[in-house]
Amino acid sequence: MSIAVPNAAQPMEIQLHAVSRVLEIAFDDGARFELPCEYLRVHSPSAEVRGHGVGQETLQVGKRHVGITALEPIGHYALKITFDDGHDSGLYSWSYLYELGARRDQYWQQYLDKLAAAGASRE
Repeated sequence: MSIAVPNAAQPMEIQLHAVSRVLEIAFDDGARFELPCEYLRVHSPSAEVRGHGVGQETLQVGKRHVGITALEPIGHYALKITFDDGHDSGLYSWSYLYELGARRDQYWQQYLDKLAAAGASRE
C-alpha cells in the first residue's frame, strides 16, 4: 500500500510531551501525528544513523528511554531535535516528519525486525 506524502504540507502546531516522550505535530492538511522520541531517534536523518549510502546505516540500539531536550526550527523547512543521549545532528524536514508519521507502523515494524535479526535490544 502506498501512502502519498505531500511535499508542501506545513506544520501548524508542534508540541513536545516530555513525560510521555512524544512529539505531536499537526499539519495544515489536517494530518496529525504522535511520534515517540525513540522512533524519531532511531530514524534520525543524520549521516551518523543513515550512513552515506544504501547499506551504510547504523542500527540504533538501546534507545527505548531516550527523550528530547530541545527543538529548534530551521528556517521554514525543518526541525533540529536534540536528544538527551547527546545526538543532535540531522535535520528533520517537514516532509520527512510527515513521512515518519504517515508510515509509522511500517517503519517501526521494519526497525523491530532489524533489531531481532541483529539479536539487539531497545533497552
